[in-house]
Amino acid sequence: MKKKGMYLGIIAVFWMTAITGVSARQAEDEAVTTMDQVVVSVTQTETTSAKIGGNSVTVITAKEIEEKNAHTVLELLKTVPGVFITSNGGMGTNASVFIRGADSKNTLVMLDGIVLNDPSSANRSADLSDINLDQVERIEVVRGAMSVMYGSNATAGVINIITRKGSRDPEVTASVEGGSYGTWKTGGHASGATDKLSYAVSGSYLSRDGFSIADKDNPRIPQDGNTDEKDGYENLTLSGNFGIEFNENFSVASTLRYVDSKVDLDDYEGGYSGDNIRSTWVPDPVSGAWVNTLVSNPDGPTHKRSESEQIIGRIGINNRFADGRFESVLSWKFNRNDRQAYDNDNLPWYDYKGDTDDFSWQGNIDFDTHVLSLGAGYFNEAMESQSSGMPDTDTQTLSYWLQDQLFIGENLVLIAGARMDDHQSFGRKTTFRIAPAYEIFSTGTRLKASFGTGFRSPSLYELFSDYGNPNLEPEKSRGWDLGVEQGFLDDQLTLGVNYWEMDFENRIDYDMLISKYNQLEGDTKTRGVEVSAAWTPVRDLFFNLNYTYTHTRDPEGNPLVRRPENQVGLTASYRFLEKWQVGMDARWVGERAASPYAKDKDGLLVNTLDDYTVVNLSGSCDITDRFQIFARVDNLFDEYYEDAFSYATPGLSGYIGLKWRLL
Repeated sequence: MKKKGMYLGIIAVFWMTAITGVSARQAEDEAVTTMDQVVVSVTQTETTSAKIGGNSVTVITAKEIEEKNAHTVLELLKTVPGVFITSNGGMGTNASVFIRGADSKNTLVMLDGIVLNDPSSANRSADLSDINLDQVERIEVVRGAMSVMYGSNATAGVINIITRKGSRDPEVTASVEGGSYGTWKTGGHASGATDKLSYAVSGSYLSRDGFSIADKDNPRIPQDGNTDEKDGYENLTLSGNFGIEFNENFSVASTLRYVDSKVDLDDYEGGYSGDNIRSTWVPDPVSGAWVNTLVSNPDGPTHKRSESEQIIGRIGINNRFADGRFESVLSWKFNRNDRQAYDNDNLPWYDYKGDTDDFSWQGNIDFDTHVLSLGAGYFNEAMESQSSGMPDTDTQTLSYWLQDQLFIGENLVLIAGARMDDHQSFGRKTTFRIAPAYEIFSTGTRLKASFGTGFRSPSLYELFSDYGNPNLEPEKSRGWDLGVEQGFLDDQLTLGVNYWEMDFENRIDYDMLISKYNQLEGDTKTRGVEVSAAWTPVRDLFFNLNYTYTHTRDPEGNPLVRRPENQVGLTASYRFLEKWQVGMDARWVGERAASPYAKDKDGLLVNTLDDYTVVNLSGSCDITDRFQIFARVDNLFDEYYEDAFSYATPGLSGYIGLKWRLL
């Protein structure tokens, strides 16, 4: 811990030294404010941050995305308070997103409002490992129950990835990047608009030799089965946004995105991963009883790999009436997923396809003192798999919702809503939410709160796969939070504190005793505190410090796996001499419970994963108006850590690239 504190101290001294000579008066001139920031994920309408009520929202802006030079959405989400990310190895491997300690299945993930949660995945969660930052303009993270606006899976929160649209000024860019672990990426982007048409298209290809997912540096697992083979990754992403504005009251917009990815995998046997292992039964030398043990695979490494293909799209028709006071939005959104896994280039031993179709209408009526939204939707999800032998299956849900966004005087904003979902198999479920916020302008204080209920229907995989249980019932949830935000020094410094609690009833989990999904009796509870501080002491310098405390317990009193009780994040950004920009983000993650399947080489359960500190640096320089060079250093101090037991993580690594603006 002392060593980790020293690292963070060195970084802090560096940043304070870097700003010497810049006057505080400059900070007053350019203090950052977020109250005019546009947010769409809370109400499904464009709303400024000042009018989103008591909802807890973090927006990762286009400026932050550009400055961090990250490869994937996951890297940016690690900086958000109340959010924790884990992955089973390197880039492209399966990842989980835990919001406020809840399971990843309780978070709804969208891109331009298109649901990314895959109905053929184990728990209908969304795997963000293949979502890179091509054409991404901003990322909105809403923490708390959001089932009223989004239905099942939004019981803990919503992540909405919003992409760039075409603007009047045409733009064409190209980029190339290379770095550690044999990483290469090339990409291009073009956008523009006329009086009637707008477009924004992009494409990229990333190739990475990688490192062995099996953790060769972990002394608690056997290494005789590891060959240190590299587990690579490839990703091809094509995306586009197109719009037609027939007149000021009628427009059509569309989104299309295609992702083709491949990632190498390792075996997982006996509670840990390896390049070249398998389990077998042998007689115990003392008792003579037959016991299961791990040995090297006599046929050599299996060279497992996973391939996935995803196509998502959206078509939306927008009408405005009564001088823009009434807005009608009719849309169709779809998601097509095809996932397969192979051994030694043979036929796939694992294949699943998952499709969703989402037809919806929402009307928004602006009464000046409040905005009333009402909507209806039809959601179909389908799944098929030849390898499992399960029959093709699908299910439908009809939904109706009502929400009112009230502005009571200049100080109080109250958002309240209710929803009824009529599920084909589970009948009607009703949820509601209320989220007030009160602004005290004289002191720069904002008080906020929210309370909501939710439900999550079992996934098709949980119901009908080889491990499925057709007797499962929907999960129920309720949650509330209470918070305060306070501005200081003419809003140069903003402090925020949130306390939250969530209860989940009938939580679905995998039961090893029966090798099927089962319902837990009793409530699973999470509670915690989120503390954040945003500081702009001088011009072009920004600090953000956050701390999250998360307490989780299942009905038997055990902590939920891979969720730290304590985590701290620090980010900083500084732009100087008009063309230089440098940035830093540091994370300390406390101890957390390991998977109940995790065992060491002696067959003993591994109860906890160690704490760790990771520091990343980024920077860029505008060489000319058309050329920019950018770089990034990850894990600056080469910290050894594991997100999941026996799965390796990247060490000290660096990347450098060039961006060329043609127009």
